[in-house]
Amino acid sequence: MKGQADPIAQARRLVTSRFPDALGAILGGSAAQSRATPASDLDVAVLLPDSDTSRREVVRHEGRLAELFLHTPADLPEIFEGDRARRRGTVLFIYDQGLPLMDPHGHLAHARARARAALAAGPPPLTSAERERGRYLLTCFMDDLLDTPPADRYEQLSLADAVLREAAHLLTDHHTAWTGIGKWLPRRLLGADPARGGALLDGHRTVAEDGDPAPLAAAAEQVLALLGGPLREGYTERSRPLRP
Repeated sequence: MKGQADPIAQARRLVTSRFPDALGAILGGSAAQSRATPASDLDVAVLLPDSDTSRREVVRHEGRLAELFLHTPADLPEIFEGDRARRRGTVLFIYDQGLPLMDPHGHLAHARARARAALAAGPPPLTSAERERGRYLLTCFMDDLLDTPPADRYEQLSLADAVLREAAHLLTDHHTAWTGIGKWLPRRLLGADPARGGALLDGHRTVAEDGDPAPLAAAAEQVLALLGGPLREGYTERSRPLRP
């Protein structure tokens, strides 16, 4: 768009000005997918020498916010494993799908190969206890949603959010797919299961627009059917005592 700064050029200038010793850098997020708006921030992963420290920073560069994922090669395996354990793969996707900004010695290419291998392995599955807890929570939220009158809009909307979140958590796990938060939740959900994921998202919108919880509850029932149905009586959860 005329008059709009090029996010790729901005990201490259950001790296070269702030991190002259960088071993590599890659631009991720919306800017790497040609979906950036003038208000979009820059998601930039930067490889730093091992003498530096891995961290996450948010800065403003040339009027645009930038979220920096700063990693040393020595820390990267542990960072990737932690990212995989959260089942979202945020950092992994930046390295895999981002646009390289610089890679003078091949460090970035090596990191991208590791990220691709981790993504190909998929996220770790939920444990049986985690799956049963999610099934129980989704059942509770779904029942509460159906029992909440449209006049109680704040409660209804909060419950609709909870139903969507728990259903997405279970559905992506069922397909051994990555999950997400924020704008990435619907993207990952549709990528994992276009039919059931689309029904959940359409049902959530119907609650927001019309105050009708029935379509969302029906979509949640479809997810629960994959896991043995709703879970109410009979559910048990081991208590964990607080430790000083």
